[in-house]
Order: sequence, then C-alpha cells, then structure tokens
Amino acid sequence: MSLNERDAIADLERALRKAAMLQDGQALPVWSPTSMEEAGQTGGIMVEDGVVRGLWLRYCGLTSLPASLSNLRHVKKLWLDANRLTVLPAWIGDLHELEELHLDNNQLASLPAALWQLPKLKVVSLYGNQLITLSVEIGQLTGLEYLSVGKNQLKELPAELWQLRALQSLNIAENQLTVISESIGELGQLHTLDIAHNQLNELPERLGALTQLTHYLYLSNNRLTRLPTSLFERLRQLRYLNITDNQLTELPASIGQLSSLQELRLYNNRLETLPESLGSLTQLQELHLMNNRLTRLPDALGQLTNLRELRIANNHLETLPASLGRLSQLEVLDLRNNRVKVLPESSGQLEQLRQLDLRANWLVTLPTSLSRLTRLEKLDLRWLKLAVYPAWLEQLEQYGCRVLR
Repeated sequence: MSLNERDAIADLERALRKAAMLQDGQALPVWSPTSMEEAGQTGGIMVEDGVVRGLWLRYCGLTSLPASLSNLRHVKKLWLDANRLTVLPAWIGDLHELEELHLDNNQLASLPAALWQLPKLKVVSLYGNQLITLSVEIGQLTGLEYLSVGKNQLKELPAELWQLRALQSLNIAENQLTVISESIGELGQLHTLDIAHNQLNELPERLGALTQLTHYLYLSNNRLTRLPTSLFERLRQLRYLNITDNQLTELPASIGQLSSLQELRLYNNRLETLPESLGSLTQLQELHLMNNRLTRLPDALGQLTNLRELRIANNHLETLPASLGRLSQLEVLDLRNNRVKVLPESSGQLEQLRQLDLRANWLVTLPTSLSRLTRLEKLDLRWLKLAVYPAWLEQLEQYGCRVLR
C-alpha cells in the first residue's frame, strides 16, 4: 500500500475504535479477493497487487467516513451496508475506479452529484435508506448493471432511469410509486425486476417487452385489479413470478406462454377462475393460490406433471378435477379451508405425495385410493366431519405417516 493509503486506513481504524468496532491496538484484517468472500460481517480491507481494491465495512456503526478515504484511488468495491450514515461525502466522486457501491440500510436522504460522475460504476445498492428523489443525472451511469433503491420514499422516477440500457437487475420495490413509465420496455437486458410493495393500479404494456427476464419478476403488494392482456406473451424465459397481495379477479390467457416458469405465486388476490392455458406451464414446480375466491380448478391442471407443491388453502372449491391424479411429482397438496365434498379417486395416484392437508373441508368420506399413498408423512384431517374414520388410516400410520384427526 502507498503512504496515502496507509494513512487513510489508519484514519478509518481510529473511526472504528471510536465506534467500538475495533479494540485499542487492533487493526483491520487484510484479505485477498478470494478470501474476501469469507469475510462475514466483520470489517476488512481487500488488497490486490499491493493496492487497496475494496473495503468491507458492514455493520460497523459508522456515522461518517474519514475524508482521507478519498485517497484510495484504486478502490473498486465499497461495502458500507448497515451503518448509520446520513451523508455520502462528495469526495466519493474522486474514486474513479469504483465499480461497486453498497450502502443498504443507512439513513441517506440525498446523494451527492459527484456519485453520478463515476464512469465505471456497475453496482449501486441503496436499499433501505430515506431517499425522496433520484437525480436525473443517474442517466450518466451508462455501464450500470445492478441498481437497488428499494425501501426508500420515492414517489416518482426520473425519465433518465430508463436510459440505463445495461441494467440487468432493478429493485424499486417498497416505495410509494403510483406509475411505472412505458419506457421501462427500453431496459432490454433486465433479468430481474422488483416493483413490489408500491401503489400501482396498473402495469405498463411494455413490461412485456422485457424478453430477457429470466430470474425473478416481483409484482406483489400493489393495487392491481387487472394485468395487460399481452403481458406474458414474450416472457418465455421467466422462471419465477410473484403477483401476490393484489386485487386480481382473473389472469390473462397469455400466462400460459411462460414456458420456463418454475414458481408461480398468486395468493391473496380475488381470483374466481383460472385460465385453461395454465396447463401449458409444464415446467412449473410450485403453484401458490391461497386466499382467493376460486370455485373450481381447470381440467388442464393435470398437465403440470413437474408440479411438486400445490397450495390452494382458503378458497371456495367444492370439487377437484379428476386430472389431479396426473400430477405424478406432487409432494405437497394443501386444500385446507375449502368446501370440497368429494375427493376424486384419482387422488390415490399421487404416489410422491408427502403432505396432504384436508382440514376444514366438507368431506364426509375419504376415497379408499388414498390408502395407496405410502410415501405420506403427514395427513391432516382435523375439523372434518367424517362419518367414519377408515381402517386403512392405521395402515398409513404403520408406514410412518402422521395422521392428525
């Protein structure tokens, strides 16, 4: 390390001692880039080729940063999460090699203009601060790949945000946004998008143009009553979709075109029916439909042959399709608090089933075919009014199933 770097680290260690994060005489540990991954929550310095390349200062109780840190001209990564910073100093603009800036869970209400002048920034994480606005100058960070400004106090977003064409992950959740611009469709490299926990009444049509969405799409905890008809037509690579805690009464048929989807969460809506096209989601492994108003399930449900979890508690189901028995990989079936009067005989074909919850339905008998479910670990029959408990329940218990009645 150079003399200036050593002086800066010495100033930092004094600040950490003042915050009671270092003992007298204790120094910050020095890591290589490979050992940095094992740093945990302790402070440390990442050194490569004899210069400081990174600072790991999470959970250190810092209320300010020593000005001498501006001399760390080779630093590429700054981890400053979970401190008590209320101001990000303007000298941050002197760190021209900076690629990653992590400031989650601080107390920042504004950001210095110099931040937006850093030409090599790829990651900016500001989750859990007190930001009210984002500067229009954010559009200058043309190399930015990851941006998280979730859990702030943003009511609107600058148009310049949609110029960040290199963005791959965008988190604007847990704010006070009421509108998302149609220009979001310009972010063609996005693989992850989180706009949950806002105040959105509708979604932009061009959200469906984000054809590179592969990892996650979070739309939950808004005020959505409908989804654009064409929303899912081109999102064929998406693997995870969460639209929970809205006010949806139906889903567009285009949902069946999410051919790579593995997990679909739709609970806490007002869904009354599901489209038959749902049966086209042949890669789906988890389907969560709790707390809706469903009265029936589509026959096409039986085409979901990779499904492992089906959770439909707290709906208005009275019958189940016979095609249910074709869910050959199903391990968890939660039907509690419905109005089901008869289980289809095909239920006994669910040979991989481990958990079956039938609590508080309107069943008076159980199909004998359930006795073939020898892999069952838990069968919940509480709050049923069965005319008689069949003798084969004891046989299931002998196989190791816990029967609750």
